[in-house]
Amino acid sequence: MSATLERTVGAGLDRVEGREKVAGEAKYAYEYDVDGVAYAVAVPSTVARGEVRGANADEVLRLPGVLAVLWHGNAPALHEVESAELQVLQSPRVAYRRQWVAAVVADTFEAAQEAARVLRIEYDAEEHHVVLREDDPGLYTPPKVNPNFPSDTHEGDFDAAFAAAPVSVDRTYRTPTEHNHPMEPHATLAVWDGDGGLTLYDSNQGVRPVRETLAKAFGLESAKVRVVAPHVGGGFGSKGTPRPNVVLAAMAAQVVGRPTKLAVTRQQMFAVTGYRTPTIQRLRLGAERDGTLTAIAHDVIEQSSTLTEFAEQTAVVTRMLYAAPNRRTTHLLTRLDVPTPSWMRAPGECPGSFALESAMDELARELDLDPIELRIRNEPELDPESGNRFSSRNAVACLREGSERFGWRPEPRRDGRLLFGTGVALSTYPARRMASQAIARAEPDGSFVVRIAAADIGTGARTALTQIAAETLDVAPERVTVEIGDSRLPPAMIAGGSMGLTSWGSAVVKACKQLGARLGDGLPQDGLECSVDTQDDVDAQQREPLARHAFGAQFVEVRVDVDTGEVRVSRATGVFACGRIVNPKTARSQFLGGMTMGISMALLEESRVDERFGDYANHDLAGYHVAVNADIPEIDVAWIDEDDAHLNPMGAKGVGEIGIVGTAAAVANAVFDATGVRVRDLPITPAKLVEGLIPISAQR
Repeated sequence: MSATLERTVGAGLDRVEGREKVAGEAKYAYEYDVDGVAYAVAVPSTVARGEVRGANADEVLRLPGVLAVLWHGNAPALHEVESAELQVLQSPRVAYRRQWVAAVVADTFEAAQEAARVLRIEYDAEEHHVVLREDDPGLYTPPKVNPNFPSDTHEGDFDAAFAAAPVSVDRTYRTPTEHNHPMEPHATLAVWDGDGGLTLYDSNQGVRPVRETLAKAFGLESAKVRVVAPHVGGGFGSKGTPRPNVVLAAMAAQVVGRPTKLAVTRQQMFAVTGYRTPTIQRLRLGAERDGTLTAIAHDVIEQSSTLTEFAEQTAVVTRMLYAAPNRRTTHLLTRLDVPTPSWMRAPGECPGSFALESAMDELARELDLDPIELRIRNEPELDPESGNRFSSRNAVACLREGSERFGWRPEPRRDGRLLFGTGVALSTYPARRMASQAIARAEPDGSFVVRIAAADIGTGARTALTQIAAETLDVAPERVTVEIGDSRLPPAMIAGGSMGLTSWGSAVVKACKQLGARLGDGLPQDGLECSVDTQDDVDAQQREPLARHAFGAQFVEVRVDVDTGEVRVSRATGVFACGRIVNPKTARSQFLGGMTMGISMALLEESRVDERFGDYANHDLAGYHVAVNADIPEIDVAWIDEDDAHLNPMGAKGVGEIGIVGTAAAVANAVFDATGVRVRDLPITPAKLVEGLIPISAQR
């Protein structure tokens, strides 16, 4: 390997756009400057179910600076819109509280805000149902769970095996509604040109889906719509599909004949940008006295809206993590008067692992067995669901490496008012890729340009792609420029499902290899470029019967105040097996971010429904608590060197989501270890602990 290659892939290269971001030069969706811009403010409903009867639009139009008032009574008709969530202002029906029912457009943002305040909407309100319950009469089995897994699976005779098991655990776990909160809220600047073309500066995780959706919605050819998103301030899944803001911004700009900006407020993000569904999960484990699992069942209840069906794949993690001959997983869904749930970092695996890994800890306690040893004894040789071999599986290596780094000694202790305990959990996430296209170009001055409609949502994707291209071309990274975030570039997979880099990188490698081969004949005077598509490569890979997953192990120590019930994570370790690490610096940030989000999930995050109003009572960051610096200790992150030739040309697995999987369970298991109080419904608040701590507190 040349010296050049040694300092590209695998090196901790600084972000190539780092200076732009630090200097404030990187432009985000709302920050683009255009002449004659107008400002739109969306108006949310104040009822959870019913119909809009009227609006005082004429009165509001007389206010200074107001250009338009839009509601279903005068909004332009959209053309083809697949998602009911995007049929903005097309119907008088209200499906959930804070659904957008109107918008005002004005010369200034302040004038638009005032107009939105003055606008009065009249409703015919109806009785609403917004709380998920086990006995909901509307529960049904959805035809599939996200993205296209079967809802239910059965193997062997679970009922008989569970009844005959010498040791068993039967527990129900609950996770609450949780909301994505990227630093940059969803925002759009819509600009119509004189030829009927539409340009959208939009904060999203993939420009192509936005382009195709908006072209259909406004009856345009795809080529007439351009979506620009070179810099995106986070997403966590909430920007993976187009949201109402992009449709409403384009509609408002069309009506007033001026470029229009629309930003979703932090409060509005609790309604119109998706969330993680609450879950009710029943876990049953049957085992021999040596800990060998004989039966495992994971039954899930969750919710969607009356507008659109979205079923999270919560039990899918249980289908492949542990060996057991008798298995069952099920999902039940009910449609409530709530917004539609959607993707939030590691959808399915994250809430599902909390239940599964908590139950495994409870089983270890029943058996008086070290929870690491219990997991190792149930390590499968083949994928339990498909029977296929794993392309690589280093879950046990993660457990062993992590236990050594962490200093695993499950011996709870007390120091004055503080109780200390430790917990562990396994994590996993699929290792996938999707077809993408890319162009690699050699310029006459010796530089190279790679073009692909990828998205960098803060992960460092632009930098990693630069490294991949430089390695393939055998040149220094400084000679490579990567252009992303524009729908005019070759189409690419969205930044989601931990398969952005694996999908885009595969296309970049292919394009750069072809370019390098052609450069052997010399560089033409006007440069040379190659364009590729990886569809055939992906199709061929999918025909290979392998189970492809990343794995990890999370270790946590907590301290619990015996008098107040306050829980603090005092240290945490995560060890992961995610194929070849392209950039250790940005990968470490992703692992840290995921684990931080998992700690936040365990101890703080919860969107609380006020059943009377059908809305979240804590719909801002003052009431919806997320982890801050004081909540997070120094986190030790490491990874196993893993060579997996069955994944993609880089040998990489996604790292964006696996860090959150398992973390909440590790925290909950540590809390039990410290206190003897098992909390099965997140988050773990002092109120849920303090009663159980009273006898311990009295022991002075």
